[in-house]
Amino acid sequence: MDEVDRKIISQLQVDARTTLEEIAQITGFTSMGVKKRLKKLVEQGAIKNQALLNPSAFGLIPAMILLEMKDAEAMQDIMNRFKDCPRVVHMFKTIGGYNLIALVIAENQDTLDSISIEKCSLRSSPGIRRSEFYPISDNDFSQFLQIREYLTHKGKDKAPCDVDCCTCTRYETKKCVGCPTTIHYRGTL
Repeated sequence: MDEVDRKIISQLQVDARTTLEEIAQITGFTSMGVKKRLKKLVEQGAIKNQALLNPSAFGLIPAMILLEMKDAEAMQDIMNRFKDCPRVVHMFKTIGGYNLIALVIAENQDTLDSISIEKCSLRSSPGIRRSEFYPISDNDFSQFLQIREYLTHKGKDKAPCDVDCCTCTRYETKKCVGCPTTIHYRGTL
């Protein structure tokens, strides 16, 4: 990354709708030169254009889940199980006591409780030695998250984690809105 790439990326992080002409003025390049730089950055996998969402604008509650996995196989199993879950915003493999960390979202406190303890919870998967669950009170540096809205409203009977919401007591008693990928979903995602 050279100084021109840095200026382009920095401006797009401030305002992703900045025109090529405006970036050209900032960098001293032509708009065609900026376009070529952007294309190269995207093709190299260095940047990606994407809409980020502000969870609080939609009434969503983020939380961190820290997991100590028994082994690499258990870690891969849980990552495969939740790879298409729209509630999981990010998963991070780490080195240390907790070796898998997930950033998740929920529509309300009751649903947050459900994704903390029910069959659809990351914490209920086999191969977990211990776990911690932390609702996030504030997001100070950037309020925007890469919430995977494109995974919602898929019209499935079962959730991607292979749980049937209709058999869950919390769903039946309206203490959970269900999985956003299913036909049974009652939430706002």
